[in-house]
Amino acid sequence: MVDAAGPGLDLTVLRGLRAPSTKAGPAAVDTILTRIEAHLTAHDGYVAFSGGKDSLVVLDLARRVDPDVPVVFFDSGLDYPETYDYLTELAHTWGLDLHRIRTDPPLLDVLADSGLWDHHATADVTAAAMDLHEVLIAEPARRAHRLLGPGELWGVRADESAARRLLYTRKGLRDGVIVRADGTTAYGPIWNWATTDVWAHIARHRLPVNPVYTRLRELGVPEHQHRLSHLIDGGHLDRGRLTWLRRGWPTLFEQIADTLPRIRQMT
Repeated sequence: MVDAAGPGLDLTVLRGLRAPSTKAGPAAVDTILTRIEAHLTAHDGYVAFSGGKDSLVVLDLARRVDPDVPVVFFDSGLDYPETYDYLTELAHTWGLDLHRIRTDPPLLDVLADSGLWDHHATADVTAAAMDLHEVLIAEPARRAHRLLGPGELWGVRADESAARRLLYTRKGLRDGVIVRADGTTAYGPIWNWATTDVWAHIARHRLPVNPVYTRLRELGVPEHQHRLSHLIDGGHLDRGRLTWLRRGWPTLFEQIADTLPRIRQMT
């Protein structure tokens, strides 16, 4: 991978040379590993793996504690094609105990059935996102917890958005632990890491990265928009996600547009 800053300048090497912050340095990582071990002992559960950089780091840390820790990929049916290939290859290379929890019904069906994505729709399409939490998050998570236990390790970080900062700073929460009303407990080992910490860890330990990041970089997508969530979910459409999808994956875009015609108006 060659960065646009100059020919032959390998961004991966530069990131690996970056000195870790105190939150991501050796002493901090030792503490994180101890806490992961305690979390798994107390709650069992799994690592939630999206295929993105943050969950990759959490998976790497968790596997240092327990190489056989269960890994869950919540499959909406509407992720980048490269993510599915990457997941299969990583599971084989690392010998992951991988569980694919599929959204039921698939995300594309939910969006189509909402009626908000055809040319006759009058409601704001972002309203569809309000109905997706149960389908995409709550119900699949319940299945995963019934199968593997009440614990969860995830890569959600506070500096990604105001909502995620609030998630980790509510009264009664401590150091990245969230106890939910349903009795489950989530721990974000890298909850207070910066994006630079994440990439530096990946580079130093030569972790295999989802190739979607390279494609997004080639398309000129700003670094802060490199989010490997669902291809389309009714949210963040003002940030160019559909434009990047149309430019980088034109055939896939047209296939989705056949079901959700209104997305052509938004690029």
